[in-house]
Formats: sequence, C-alpha cells, structure tokens
Amino acid sequence: MKKLYGVITAMTTPFTQDNKVDVVALEEQTEFLIQKGIHCLYPCGTTGEMFSMSAEERELVAETVVKKAAGRVTVFVHVGAMCQDCTIRLAKHAHSIGADGVGIITPVFFHVDDRAMVEYYKTVCAALPDDFPVYVYVIPQLAHNDIGAATMEEIASACKNVVGVKYSFADMRRINEYLQVRGGNFSVVPGADDLFLPALSCGCDGTVSGCSGPFPEAFVEVYKAFQSGDIAAARKAQVKATKLAMIMKCGANMSIFKNILTMRGIRGGYMRRPLLDLTAAQVAELKKEVAPYL
Repeated sequence: MKKLYGVITAMTTPFTQDNKVDVVALEEQTEFLIQKGIHCLYPCGTTGEMFSMSAEERELVAETVVKKAAGRVTVFVHVGAMCQDCTIRLAKHAHSIGADGVGIITPVFFHVDDRAMVEYYKTVCAALPDDFPVYVYVIPQLAHNDIGAATMEEIASACKNVVGVKYSFADMRRINEYLQVRGGNFSVVPGADDLFLPALSCGCDGTVSGCSGPFPEAFVEVYKAFQSGDIAAARKAQVKATKLAMIMKCGANMSIFKNILTMRGIRGGYMRRPLLDLTAAQVAELKKEVAPYL
C-alpha cells in the first residue's frame, strides 16, 4: 500500500471574504506546492481548519486537490470528524475520488479509553477496502486523547489498512516507540517541523508540515540532502526551516500561513470564524520578518 513520505504539506483552506471555499485559490496552492517539489499533500487537517467546515465543504476541498494534483504527487485526505458516521462518509468519499489514502484523527474532546479507541479505528477501517491506506492521526495536545505504543500495536494488528501514524507532538521517545510497531514495518510521520531531520535520522518516512505550505523550499532541501547522504547540508537546511517555523509560530495561527502565501503571489484567503485574520499591523510586521526569505 502507498505510504506518505518526504515533505507532506498540511494545506490551508482558503476562504473567500463571503466565507466560501475559494476553489481557484486552492488550485493555485496545490500547483504552487507541486512545482516547489513537495512529495505529498494533506488537505483538510488541522491546518486546513477541518472542524470549521461542513462535510460537503470538506468533500469539495478533497475533490479540488485530488483533481488538480492529477496523480503528480501523493494525496492523503484527512477525514476525521466529530461524528464516527461522518468520518466514515468522508473516508469513503476520499476513496471514491481517487485519493491515495486518508488520515483519521483520534476521537476528540470527549475522553476515549483504549478499548473505545481500538473499536473506533476497527469500525472506520472496516468500512474501507483492505488495501486503502490509513494513517492514525495522534495530536493529544488538541484532541485530548492519546494513543500509546501498545494500543497502536493493537490497532495496527486489527486493521490491515492502517499503515502508519501521523504524530503531532514533539516527543522523540514516543516516535521511536511507534517505529517499533508491527516489528518495525510501520510508517511514522511526525508533525513537529523542527524535528524533521532528527526524525528522519531515527527512521521516520517524512514530516507532515504546515510550515512547508508557505515555505516549502527549506523543507524539501532537508529531505533531498538527507536522502543524498549530505548530512551537513541537511543540517543547514533544517536550521533555516526551523527559523521559518519560529517566525510562523509553528502553525499556531493559520492566518500567518495564508498571509505569507499571499505575499508569495498565491491567494491565501481568509480565516473562518471564530478564527480571525491578522490585523494590518500584524501583516506589516510579518512582512518585515519574512522579507529576507521571500
């Protein structure tokens, strides 16, 4: 089954001023990222404001990205939702439109014990073909629920189509534990931008990076240099990627991503409330900070 690898960009969702998904801007963003050399696209995740969209809007975003990518890069659609039935609906839709796979966040907000967590993934994965790849998405700082290595092993054993985990917490010890799941035949892609090179060194397949959306070049260079064995160049590129991530507050405010995309000639679009756009003063300050990299 196909897996995520390299620079996996967690895409933003551009909204128009009247609060609609900006399909043209989303197509522009998709093309921009492909031309800059990213390896995989990951729409409708946290960076994509997933829980601010209806199921229909998420399906529109997925269709737009898959169609525009046209097989040139791998596309995994994030389909996790507040409701299990909605997750299954979005997962089936992603499969039907030709996505390469899906990511599914853990249940959120309400506490879920290990037994319920395993049952959740068993139920959702059983609704999909055995050969349609699924990544478990673990982000405990936002979801309220975590998955330990032993429970991940149980999920992987019960679900043939679970090929790996997207882990968005900066814990190298846990990353190494996940790498041992299924006897080491388990894909791990962390979400901490500043851990990209260390994670690759441990055996991870890549990174799911929101910060690579506005500035893909440094992240692509990290992976390219690492793959070629030029560790010195990879370290240099990681330093630049980390500096950029700090400027972008590591994805804490997606309006930063959207404004930088606009500065680079790609219409970033507006935020969807309750999230707010940057003020004019904030945009001016951001432009000063990123000017050396534009």
